Amino acid sequence: MNEHSAPFAGPASGKLFCFGLGYTCSRLAARLTDKDWQVGGTTRSGRMHDGWDAGDTIEMHVFSGKEPINGVAEACAGVTHIIASIPPDEDGDPALRFHLSVLRALPNLTWVGYLSTPAVYGDRAGAFVHEDDAPNPGSARGTRRLAAERAWVSAFEDTDVSVQIFRLSGIYGPGRSAIDQLRSGKARIIDKPGQVFNRIHVDDIGTILTASMQRPNHGRIYNVADDEACPSGDVIRYAAALLGMDPPEPIPFDSAELSPMARSFYSECKRLDTARFKSELGVELAYPTYREGLRSLLDDA
Repeated sequence: MNEHSAPFAGPASGKLFCFGLGYTCSRLAARLTDKDWQVGGTTRSGRMHDGWDAGDTIEMHVFSGKEPINGVAEACAGVTHIIASIPPDEDGDPALRFHLSVLRALPNLTWVGYLSTPAVYGDRAGAFVHEDDAPNPGSARGTRRLAAERAWVSAFEDTDVSVQIFRLSGIYGPGRSAIDQLRSGKARIIDKPGQVFNRIHVDDIGTILTASMQRPNHGRIYNVADDEACPSGDVIRYAAALLGMDPPEPIPFDSAELSPMARSFYSECKRLDTARFKSELGVELAYPTYREGLRSLLDDA
């Protein structure tokens, strides 16, 4: 892993377990193991995503979400921090469904971070949305995530464990950016007038999570996003200019072939208010807009 511009803001040591060691958590795991943390977690296959070799530094476990983790008590022994990011299904959050009693019994656990989505807010017609605004999900995905948020908070309500909710905007970073899409020939500009999104660099997410570990606040919700919501075409065009390429021609939204997930993103429009994590957690983003993020990715390539 390359050197991060985003500073490490977390505790000096600990043991993290991630339910869902995907892109975001694996980037954070690499930063933590560099700081002598112990890290374990789950994937469906028991291997890291994208073929990343964790060697002996990450303890991997298979978790399909359909049955318990084999030897979960031993896997979580000594765990001080948990991050949960597995999407809930129609029966709720799988980690809680199968392992709640084990998690509540962990003697060293102090902090839980649940990685959620702004879809819990529903459509706001481009308006700013604050963490104190009432959720109003307009999709099954948002409804399930909201239920999972509440389940994680209530699961530890009568304990000394602090549970925080992080509503993550569109995640990008090394290997997953407009630069990569252009280079692979897969970049598209979907033209839907008035549509804007926030996004967030994956390593800024890690910085916010570790800062929260230092400042636990049970039940607190954080919007995790950059400082500039904009149309996705702006990002593609900027990346194309960095690469010296012509951007793709815009495709009208009504005629675009989109997956159900992508179409659900475009069905909602909002701007995320991000003042809370800055004021309460003391985090300044290393990549406050897509411009800084894309330039950094190009420089590191």
